[in-house]
Amino acid sequence: MREWSRHRWVLPVVALGGAVGASGRHAIDLLWPAQAGGFPWGTFAVNVSGCLLIGVLMVHVVEVGRTHPLVRPFLGVGVLGGYTTFSTYAVQATSLTTAERPALALGYLFGTLAAAMAAVVAGVFAARTLVGARHRWGRNRGGAR
Repeated sequence: MREWSRHRWVLPVVALGGAVGASGRHAIDLLWPAQAGGFPWGTFAVNVSGCLLIGVLMVHVVEVGRTHPLVRPFLGVGVLGGYTTFSTYAVQATSLTTAERPALALGYLFGTLAAAMAAVVAGVFAARTLVGARHRWGRNRGGAR
């Protein structure tokens, strides 16, 4: 029973975060819809920006610490899991192939993967740089180490 009481908020927090993230993705799909046979820029932008934010979040949750235990399930699994859409990415790549755009489909498949991985690395690097700068700034101002 005690184990359940400790984790009782994880599922509702993930569900709420997922609703927020999926709503954000849907809004971008409405503003930037994929054109039949064209490069799906909206989904590409969502997946790459989501991966960048995942890199930033993981630095703050894992390396910096001192975050509430529900931050990672809410933001990482919920919001960013609902926001990014690799299932839509797969469907769109298949649609490009059936629309007889195999070169564009392959470019989309591999370009998205490369950009998403680079975005995670960039997010980690940016977060580590900002965290390091904040710590150096605090020491220079006489703050706690």
